[in-house]
Amino acid sequence: MEFIETPAALERLYGTPGAASLVKVARRMTPAYRAWIGRSRLCILSTVGPEGTDASPRGDDGPVVREVDPGTLALPDWRGNERIDSLRNIVRDPRVSLIFLVAGSNNVVRVNGRAKVTADAALRESFARDGKLPRTVILIGIEEIYSQCARALMRARIWTDGDRSAGLPTVGDMLAELSRGAIDGAAYDAEWPGRAAKTLW
Repeated sequence: MEFIETPAALERLYGTPGAASLVKVARRMTPAYRAWIGRSRLCILSTVGPEGTDASPRGDDGPVVREVDPGTLALPDWRGNERIDSLRNIVRDPRVSLIFLVAGSNNVVRVNGRAKVTADAALRESFARDGKLPRTVILIGIEEIYSQCARALMRARIWTDGDRSAGLPTVGDMLAELSRGAIDGAAYDAEWPGRAAKTLW
């Protein structure tokens, strides 16, 4: 099997980008992108570090990010698994990408930029939820923002094919498998909903 190893070889296999795919790129928030991102409750944060790449889902029950100014977004770091893979990457390499999804829409909006992590008390306090604060906030300086082609979500029919989760292994199943039974997967699954409900924020 031969592999493509140069940009030129790759470009020979593909067509020329259409005008729409180039003109859609902005360097800061626009009214249309602001409206779209303001409706997104879920994004995927991608980072890179010495150990490799990381992609982490980030969600909220309202807008997942806040616009600080037209060139800056703020993403609170709510409760998670304490691995801090994304945050560790950002403090060593600020390059990030975010993919914003809106339920029911086949369109996706991407932001590429550079991020910093802060524990600034006033900023954290501005995200307070029932007396709980994010431990840190990620500030993303926008370098590019643009809409993605809808074809991937159209092919996947993610919003129209109904619930396809029946029969999937649970996280407890995965933990039991990887720990060779040292972790009781059924007990983990039974306890998880109550534990998650108390630690969302």
